[in-house]
Amino acid sequence: MAESSLKKTFAKIFKPKKKSKGSKDSFTIPLPHFSNISLNSYLVFVVVVFAFILGMLTIKVLDLQQQVNENKNASAAVAQPAGNTLPSIIPTTGPVNVAVGNYPPKGDTNAKVTVIEFADFRCPFCEQWFQNVEPNLIKDYVNTGKVKYYFRNYAFLGPASTLAAEAGDCANDQNQFWTWHDYMYQHQPDESDTSMYTNDNLAQIAGNLGMDQSQFTSCLSSKGAADKVAKDLSEGTKAGVSGTPTTFINGVAIVGAVPYDQIKAAIDQDLK
Repeated sequence: MAESSLKKTFAKIFKPKKKSKGSKDSFTIPLPHFSNISLNSYLVFVVVVFAFILGMLTIKVLDLQQQVNENKNASAAVAQPAGNTLPSIIPTTGPVNVAVGNYPPKGDTNAKVTVIEFADFRCPFCEQWFQNVEPNLIKDYVNTGKVKYYFRNYAFLGPASTLAAEAGDCANDQNQFWTWHDYMYQHQPDESDTSMYTNDNLAQIAGNLGMDQSQFTSCLSSKGAADKVAKDLSEGTKAGVSGTPTTFINGVAIVGAVPYDQIKAAIDQDLK
């Protein structure tokens, strides 16, 4: 009984109305008559249409979600910070004025290109830069008189980083900065391990490297080394440094432990 009633209702909906004799001409679309089709056929037809529409909407939603994810990934790549994160290059709008700092350079001070690295002795990406970039930089450009290379502290990874930087300044007082610099990266522990960075341990290292241990200890206790390290951090921040390593090549920043080829390309451009 219910099936018969529904069939009549569908028949009224889909059966086209006859044009009355007195009506004016008009554009009409005749609808097909489905009165001979069973209710089950109607339901199947409706389900198929609904499933088709739902499928199309699902595909569209998945496509939009993929586009959103791709945009997020692209934004994350651009916004990726430097230094103690994944390495990257952050383009700058132009060179900035960066002072060379307190430590003696490697290379000819009259060299055409100036490279200034801001780094943290505890930064693992700085250690990568030391291992993978610095040796090639020294061999190809510093030793050939084309580049003068400076190091500045950017001790931002906590008190242990600050103390290591201050110890580097004390080593510099004994003309041993680069010896200290190399030792710190060659023996860098895991970032979570700060046990090496105490006054006593650092003084012992200085003694092992041939420095006057008493003088070194006295320097670590003084305010002078702390002031110089703080100045490096402040001037680095003003120059746009926010992480390590950040390398300025004639004032243009390259951020992160990038492949040597990118450093080389920047230097070669300035040597033209």
